[in-house]
Amino acid sequence: MDNSVKEVLMIGAGPSALAAAIYTTREDIDTTLYEKSAIGGLAAITDMVDNYPGFENGIEGLILAGHLEKQAERFGAHIEYGDVTALREEGDLKIVTVDGVDVKAKVVLIATGSDYKKIGVPGEAEYYGRGVHYCATCDGAFYREKKLVVVGGGNSGFQEALFLTRYASHIDLLVRSKVSASEVLQRDMQKYVDEGKVTIHLQTVTEEIITTDGKVTAVHAIQNGESVMFDTDGIFVFVGLLPNTQFLEGSGIELDDRGLIKTDMHLATNLKGVYASGDVRSGATMQIASAVGEGASAALSIREYLDDYHREAKA
Repeated sequence: MDNSVKEVLMIGAGPSALAAAIYTTREDIDTTLYEKSAIGGLAAITDMVDNYPGFENGIEGLILAGHLEKQAERFGAHIEYGDVTALREEGDLKIVTVDGVDVKAKVVLIATGSDYKKIGVPGEAEYYGRGVHYCATCDGAFYREKKLVVVGGGNSGFQEALFLTRYASHIDLLVRSKVSASEVLQRDMQKYVDEGKVTIHLQTVTEEIITTDGKVTAVHAIQNGESVMFDTDGIFVFVGLLPNTQFLEGSGIELDDRGLIKTDMHLATNLKGVYASGDVRSGATMQIASAVGEGASAALSIREYLDDYHREAKA
């Protein structure tokens, strides 16, 4: 890793950053991406992506991520593994700390995404994407006329459970203590409760995800102190998101009340020359297709910024 000034430095190498890199490198803008875990982000560890345009039969997340990675590299993107722990300004430059080393850049794109909060029970990590899910719009269609368990009593839990009613034959909604979803969502949900399509279980704590022959078949929980078992074909967990923005502490970048990065209509943050796109951005839809679109939009904004940057440097 050298300490020369990079034209564009992208933090993260998920779909949004890879799409942005395809656009910047096609215009011969030198671009380096740093990723601390998996190239492709959450998409790469998603078993099947069924709603990405252009793949009528769906596509495995790992394969989609691989296509994006190869396309970005074909145009000249430099993709490196590295853990970014800090970002600060130094004059017109941005200083990004990668694996303890300061790297200078003219422009930075933050596309670190968000991670789903986990409930931390046995079977959850092992069967992610294979019966354990965190996105109803991504994976709900796999469960037509199937029984489902949904975990979460807040707005996201109720919203996603309502979406899943269009597919599932029955949903057991497990709420750790009491419902905290809005009155509007509770009224919408009551229709399905009255129809017998949804059963809400209060004071119910998920203990374990049970599998048989490699498939999710039940969820073990404690309800009011008693052990209970819910037969199911899959489990959807909606207990919130954790944006990957911890490294921005002290950077001066504005975050919303959930820790997501605030941007303007051009995807620019309040720090000049720093942009954000994808699931880490406040207002993001948490969909791969929209993250890719935001990456392209961010790249166009970055190009305009660099044009002005070089023009001012020559003046």
